[in-house]
Amino acid sequence: MYAEAHLQTALQLVHAYAGEMPFAHYARQYFAAHKKHGSRDRKQIQQLCYAWFRLGPALPLLAPRDRMMLGLLLTASAPNALLGALREDWHAAAALPVAEKLTMLDKAVYGTVTIADLQAIFPWSDFLSEGIDATAFALSHVQQPDLFARIRPGYKAQLIRRLEERWIAYSLVGDNSLRLPNGYDAAKDFVLDKELVIQDLSSQRTGELLALIPATEKPAAIWDCCAASGGKSLLAMDYFPKAFLTVTDIRQSILVNLAARFLRAGIRNYKRLEADISLAAPDLRLQDLVIADLPCTGSGTWSRAPENLSFFDPDSIADFSRLQKSIATHALTRLRPGGYLLYITCSVFKQENEENVDWLVQEHGLTVMDMRVLKGYAEKADSMFVALLRSGA
Repeated sequence: MYAEAHLQTALQLVHAYAGEMPFAHYARQYFAAHKKHGSRDRKQIQQLCYAWFRLGPALPLLAPRDRMMLGLLLTASAPNALLGALREDWHAAAALPVAEKLTMLDKAVYGTVTIADLQAIFPWSDFLSEGIDATAFALSHVQQPDLFARIRPGYKAQLIRRLEERWIAYSLVGDNSLRLPNGYDAAKDFVLDKELVIQDLSSQRTGELLALIPATEKPAAIWDCCAASGGKSLLAMDYFPKAFLTVTDIRQSILVNLAARFLRAGIRNYKRLEADISLAAPDLRLQDLVIADLPCTGSGTWSRAPENLSFFDPDSIADFSRLQKSIATHALTRLRPGGYLLYITCSVFKQENEENVDWLVQEHGLTVMDMRVLKGYAEKADSMFVALLRSGA
């Protein structure tokens, strides 16, 4: 039976995978070397692999096949062909809450699996930032987050009209955030970066702290010191369209991609520089606003790449914390007196988040204007941390 063959292939893949690259890349290499798998085969094998990874370190003593099957049941949000082919008696239960699914398990095979057992999906609760519900956060990893997009200024009415004309399921979250179906290719219907920006909901909400900067102090010079894909730069320029933007990143290839994004977005008033801010800040004039979307464990985003749950080394938290302090310290040398630092991580660990903010306050005399844990796990989004700080005048 094809489904059983897919399950055996998936088990071979997850046991051979050593975390040396994102699993999506690893699977792509495998399928390139094994061309016998058609598109349906590839999709279902990967579905099974991710069902395995979404259990993280939990339930390690289960037989591998039984563990993968349990992952398939818990991650299903609707009946699907693969689940139906492997366990027809579970098929109709796909949409049930996790707690109800657990009551269906054969005790002779699974014993008694409880919600408490599933907390081990994310076993590092002692390191979490204040206010995060450890159980809810752990359970959020069994579901893939939704796809979100931010509507750029002036395009809302025509975007909504186009979505409805094409019968695309969507919902508005707040004024300008769209929740869209996973797998939807927005580039088919919209001009990305010009009309809308694909951006996680929590990432969009970091902009709420930009709105706290008084209208009388709108920044004229903004530096995004770890620009990466440029989403925060685009967000900042929509808040402050008259500002001059500087973007830096350690990777030249990223900066080339940013130039293409900015061209589509209509951003012209900027410059880009390759720089490693962990070593030194580039020679810039003093900035009114520095955006530091810092390298981090990425622990708030692992529901999008759940293989990280199986390969995480908690010792890396301290390493990232030191790196973040170094980058922030160098970035502050280019912040004018009275200027603003927007500190961002996509981590849920307090050592990377509020503890680093406390350090910045103590060591650099900054004032915290606002500080938030963005609990995306409650909304099928990433979880992040953001703080707006101000330098002394």
